[in-house]
Order: sequence, then structure tokens, then C-alpha cells
Amino acid sequence: MNPHAKLISSMSLIMGTSITISSNHWILAWTGLEINTLAIIPLISKSHHPRAIEAAVKYFLTQSTASALILFSSMSNAWSTGQWDITQLNHPTSCLLLTMAIAIKLGLVPFHFWFPEVLQGSSLTTALLLSTLMKLPPITLLLLTSQSLNPTLLTFLAISSALVGGWMGLNQTQTRKILAFSSISHLGWMIAIIAYNPQLTILTFALYTMMTTAVFLSLAQIKVLKLSTMLISWTKTPMLNATMMLTLLSLAGLPPLTGFMPKWLIIQELTKQEMTPTATIISMLSLLGLFFYLRLAYHSTITLPPNSSNHMKLWRTNKALSTLTAILTATSTSLLPLSPLIITMF
Repeated sequence: MNPHAKLISSMSLIMGTSITISSNHWILAWTGLEINTLAIIPLISKSHHPRAIEAAVKYFLTQSTASALILFSSMSNAWSTGQWDITQLNHPTSCLLLTMAIAIKLGLVPFHFWFPEVLQGSSLTTALLLSTLMKLPPITLLLLTSQSLNPTLLTFLAISSALVGGWMGLNQTQTRKILAFSSISHLGWMIAIIAYNPQLTILTFALYTMMTTAVFLSLAQIKVLKLSTMLISWTKTPMLNATMMLTLLSLAGLPPLTGFMPKWLIIQELTKQEMTPTATIISMLSLLGLFFYLRLAYHSTITLPPNSSNHMKLWRTNKALSTLTAILTATSTSLLPLSPLIITMF
């Protein structure tokens, strides 16, 4: 890809995200979302592979539909209340339309079908952007309007996303699709708590972003796109594979690791809000995700490839590992003892 085009796309992504998360007016927020959508499309389709072009078209159609719904909901709210302020969303129909639009933007169930396909058609770096940075503006809009939205609808979306994200990830062999369903499942946890404790949603999103970035950078380093190549990648960088296993277990939410913290706090908050059934259901559904994370971890480190493998063993190289990957992996696995400090920060 042309360096100038890449620079323009990257700067537009940063600018679009900044406009949306710092705006108070609906039109300005919508403008930022549109800039974001147009900036990421060249990055998705840069390989010129038919699957990449298909992913770019699917992404454009779903995001433009969601943006039109956001514009329509804000206009209908302004028509009935005379307010263009994001925090003054009071019209019930506008609240429903906005919830649907944000669910499409984020890839929440039942509007999730585009997300795994788009990630599968993108490179690992673009998939990382789609899973983390591109989720920030819609979640910001949800945070700003969380007091106006219907909590029952949000709880339904959260439980559905946790169920489908865990269930559909079980049968996948492509790492990008597994991480796409993992993203859907984690978004379910964030949406479950957003109406009751928005700060906890911000904390969960920050930790999810950190852990997902560590996993994607590790996969990009060892060039793994499917489970069968992950089986033989241990010969290439054994230490990176071992740390990636810990990061995957952290993403699953196992107790000694960082990923347990947001789940623990969300369950605690839901119980305080007398939503024990929701907390129980979403905790049980996280076991589905735990299964495919364990399978990924098992493939990356614990198993040796059978002798009848069709793949050639990869030779160990002396290529220097990224400092960023090392820092993110360390923080993704060891922040749990600092929970009290992190909670006071948020």
C-alpha cells in the first residue's frame, strides 16, 4: 500500500475517533463515525484479494446503514425535543433506534453476522484495529446516552452476545474468526453493565483492548492464521508461544490473571443491582468462551505436531521480539494484584 495513502488513512482514523469521542452534538459525532468508516475501508481492501474486497463491501454497507440509523434517531429526537445534545436523548423511539444502530456498529447479536466475515477478510493488523479502535466511538456514544436507554433491551443484547459469541467460536479453526467471536462475547459483558456503572465499562474495554492487542501482535509475529499452523509454531518462537498461552487464558478470565478482574467486578456490580439471574447466566456462558481459549492455548504451547503432519516444521529464528508485545503481554497477565489501585482510578 502506498505510504501516503496509509498515512492519510491512519490520520483520518485518529481524527474521526477523536471527533466522535469529544463531541456533544449529534451531527459532529455522526461526521466522526463516517470519517472512521471511510478511513478503514482502504486498509481492509489493500491486499486486493477477492475476500478482502468482499469484506470491505460488507463493512461499508453495514456501517453506512448504522450511521443512517444514528442520523435518523438524532433527527427524530431533535424534532420532538428541540435538542441536538447527545446526552439529551429523551424520545423513546430515538432511544430504540440508537440502540439498534450502535448494536450494528459494534457487531452485537443479532446484528453480528458481518463482523467475523470482515475480520476473516482483513490482515491481522487491520483486524486488530477493527476489534479495538473502531469499537471506541460507538461505545462512547453508548456511554453518553446510557441513562436514557432501555436496560432490559441492553441486558437482552448482552446475554445474546455472550451466548452466540461463545457458542459460535467453538467450531472455528481460523484464529481471526475465533477472536471475532471472542470480541462479540466480551462486548456482551460490557453492555450488561453500561446502564448501571459506565466507569466499569470503560475499565473492561481498556483491559480487553490491551489483551486483544497482545494476542494479535503475537499472532502477527509468528504469522499464524489457523489452528493447524499454530500447532507447529512452537519451534519458531517458544517463549512467545508460552506467553501467548498466558494472554489467551487471561482473555478467558481465569483468576490469577488480569482478565479475571473485569468479570469479577461486573458480576459484583450486577449482584449489587439485584440482577443475580443475569450475573449467573452470563457467568455460565463465559464457560463456552473458556473452552475455545483453552483450545487455542493448548494448540499454541502444550501439543506437539504429529509425525504425519503435512506442514514443514518452522525453524527457530533469532528475530528480535517487539518491545510493545512484551509490555502488553506482561500487563495482560499480571495486573490482578493492582485491582484496588485500578478501581480507584476509574
